[in-house]
Amino acid sequence: MNPIFIFLGFLVGFLVGLTGMGGGALMTPSLIFLGVEPIIAVGTDLLYATITRVFGVFFHNRNNSLRLDLALRLFAGSLPAIVLGNLLLRKIDKAVLNDYLTLLLGSVLLITSILSLVKGEIKVPIRPRREYLYVLGFVVGLAVQFTSVGAGVIVSFTLMNLARVNPREVVGVAIVYGLGLSALSFLNYASIGSVDYSLAALLVAGTVPGVYLGTHVNSIADREKLKKIINVIILIIGVLVLLGR
Repeated sequence: MNPIFIFLGFLVGFLVGLTGMGGGALMTPSLIFLGVEPIIAVGTDLLYATITRVFGVFFHNRNNSLRLDLALRLFAGSLPAIVLGNLLLRKIDKAVLNDYLTLLLGSVLLITSILSLVKGEIKVPIRPRREYLYVLGFVVGLAVQFTSVGAGVIVSFTLMNLARVNPREVVGVAIVYGLGLSALSFLNYASIGSVDYSLAALLVAGTVPGVYLGTHVNSIADREKLKKIINVIILIIGVLVLLGR
């Protein structure tokens, strides 16, 4: 049992509980940095994210209503992407897949971190329509299939700018949608044997107390400043992942 993975789970869980973001964008590249094979890192993170979001949905539902209608539209758009991702995972050689996963991961990290840093400052010249959620679901679903990151930041940013969803409802939508997406995406990786269950158990063991502590600390911390710091870290990680290919 490697305690560094328990600590990693605790650290990422703490940051998620503190700021509500950054989980996938920090976990997958951290696992790769620690020597985990990229395809195993993505599959394991998807299992970790699924378990974490189950708790997230439970706690959020106790305090806020969940916009299941928006989450279902996003998920409906993601279903074709999940099927396509399953086909590609089975057809592409694992060595090639590992190489391109790092390229895609680095690119998604850059995009999501930049979107978060400029959130609220971009005026989108497109008339808001809820139908765009199906397209958004497909794009994000495909990205998550191969990187396990991007759902939270991209969905939250787009819901507020393209669909004009109330910011208070965005978090719940992102959690519910992310749960369904990560669960089915995890099954794709499980079907090809690319999930390390013992590693996921260590991460979850650290995450539970981390999320609990982070949730309590966030009442006294400046969350907006912390979010910016995390996004800068994610941006740097994205650059390092691309340079290290």
